[in-house]
Parts: sequence; structure tokens; C-alpha cells
Amino acid sequence: MNIVSGTFSALYAAIRQLPKKRMTMRYPDVQTEMQSYYTYDPKLGVAKPGYKGRHILWLDKCTGCQLCSIACENISQAIEMVKVNRIQPNNKKSIFPQVDYAKCVFCGFCVDACPFYALGMTEDFNLVSTSKKDLVYAPEKLAIPPKVIRPKVEFKIEKDMAFHD
Repeated sequence: MNIVSGTFSALYAAIRQLPKKRMTMRYPDVQTEMQSYYTYDPKLGVAKPGYKGRHILWLDKCTGCQLCSIACENISQAIEMVKVNRIQPNNKKSIFPQVDYAKCVFCGFCVDACPFYALGMTEDFNLVSTSKKDLVYAPEKLAIPPKVIRPKVEFKIEKDMAFHD
């Protein structure tokens, strides 16, 4: 008798949810509103909220200290330091981070490790590609700000729409 009553109880719970409006947003038609990039302030020890998408590199701030690469080393090994033919007064070695998004887990530890505010994460999280080669972003490509134009909507969760009893 327990199996029958359990089955009817589950069916009743499922049927009760059918007329309710869905809470899940439909990607890519609807996006959430976020105002900034994810960055970390090492002086205050506080992370500023924002998207954790594609990285952005400010070449004029990067010193080539390799702390981003070291932070990523034991997590995903997605950041490799590469030599670039670019003269920067702050970066005597001319080495900059290169990110392989086929390996990146978007944890943000590389941004947290940068003491010079040279690395951030943008709202560009849709990095679809048909080849792994296109997922490797050289420093010059990381320095270009993303052009993300999507319809955005602010959302609020109302108590009566929650599915929990």
C-alpha cells in the first residue's frame, strides 16, 4: 500500500506544479543585469561582484609577475605566460598571460592573485567554438573589451512563485 500511496502523492505534487509560471530564464533570450566585471582588490582583500566570463587584460598594468599563472597552475593550468613583441615600461620581460578556455574553469583565482589590477573577468561568457585553437586567447586578444549586446532583464523572485511548500 505504501508504493501506491507514494506514487499518487508524487503524481499529485507534479500535477500541482503544471499551472505555475516557470522560474527558469530562457538563455540566450533573457539575460540578468550585472553592472561590472569581476575584479579583486588586494589592498582591501575584497572581491567586487560581477560576471565570471572571459578575461580582460590591461596590458599597461601587467608586470609579467606570473602570479596569475601560478594561481592557475594547480587548478586547471589554463594560463601560460607568453613572450610578446611589445614594449611596456612596467613589463621588462615582455611576457603576458595567455588563456586557454578549453581548460579554464572560470574560478577567478587568477584575478584574485594579480596585485596590479591587470586582470579582470568580463560578462562575455559565451565562448563557443568548433576548434580548440580558437579557444586560446593571446594577450592581444584578451586586451580587447568584449562587445556583448544582449537584451537584459532584471529579475525578482516572488514568494508565491516559489515551488517549495
